[in-house]
Amino acid sequence: MITSLVHVVGARPNLVKAAPVVAALDDLDQTVVHTGQHYDERMSKVFFDELGLPEPDVNLGVGSGGHAEQTAAVMIGLEREFLRRSPDLVVVYGDVNSTIAAALVAAKLHIPVAHVEAGLRSFDMSMPEEVNRRLTDQLSDLCFVTSPEAIGHLANEGVPVERAHFVGNPMIDTLLANLDRFDTGRVRAAHGLPERYVLATMHRPANVDAPETAAALVRHLHGVADLADLVIPVHPRGRATLLAAGLDDHPSVHVLEPLGYIDFIAAVRGAAAVVTDSGGLQEETTILGVPCLTVRPNTERPITITHGTNRLVTFEELVPAAGKALGGLERPDRTPPLWDGHAGVRIADVVRRWTGVA
Repeated sequence: MITSLVHVVGARPNLVKAAPVVAALDDLDQTVVHTGQHYDERMSKVFFDELGLPEPDVNLGVGSGGHAEQTAAVMIGLEREFLRRSPDLVVVYGDVNSTIAAALVAAKLHIPVAHVEAGLRSFDMSMPEEVNRRLTDQLSDLCFVTSPEAIGHLANEGVPVERAHFVGNPMIDTLLANLDRFDTGRVRAAHGLPERYVLATMHRPANVDAPETAAALVRHLHGVADLADLVIPVHPRGRATLLAAGLDDHPSVHVLEPLGYIDFIAAVRGAAAVVTDSGGLQEETTILGVPCLTVRPNTERPITITHGTNRLVTFEELVPAAGKALGGLERPDRTPPLWDGHAGVRIADVVRRWTGVA
């Protein structure tokens, strides 16, 4: 029987996914460990405040660094914490370096692992996130999946079917629970934004790391800004490269600092369209009904295309696609199954049954 569990979070999307799970398991002995992979207050601490998450019991404060450096620092810190606390279950979220680090440490200490958002696949091994999610699933005793195709991906990779549980999407739990807090008018006024705008986020290494690629991206973002004002809260990753490429040289580009969860989703909700390379934003725009143009050759969330508003675009396709989106796209009349605000409760139910609490 389970007596204690540890939730490991490291980046802002982890916090959005963890909030409903932590809430649904509040009758158990829980510890929240923040690795500090996202360490800027706007990228992390404000999310705890806004989402009602308890302050982390531990903050490892690993900060930025190369993949090996960051992952190793998280592993060292987590091994110390797991040995000290001896949890019966470690819960990890998403596909960041903190996720695979926690799964590796737990597996080597013979502590069961639960992976929230298992089975997503882009089939692009050049993405660090794809490596992280594949390896994490192999080490996990419980694989909580957000969409039906993820179960097939796990089965194809030899994960026993009894480990996979289709529970829905806890990120959508958080979105739906906060709908009445997403005040677009307040965010417009606070940041001096126009009535009609396209919101953009860009942080994937393939788009922002190389100066020549970032410069090409900026040219096409300026093309979007020729059609409508472009609002872009700039992620710390890629900020210097994008600004060096002249991102803010266009009069209709509004460069903002990173926003907290409530303000950011309020800005997304009020956008005429979204341009992104984010994974989670593909899901959030699907539920909000906002046209989403994902500047990537692939997505690990194809259900946002078949059941949502998402479309994959190249740099060259971006401006024409934005023009069509601004002209008004018909919203699909269906949303992904089980994206209904109850994923956290379903996850908690499985955890209790699996551990003998229920």
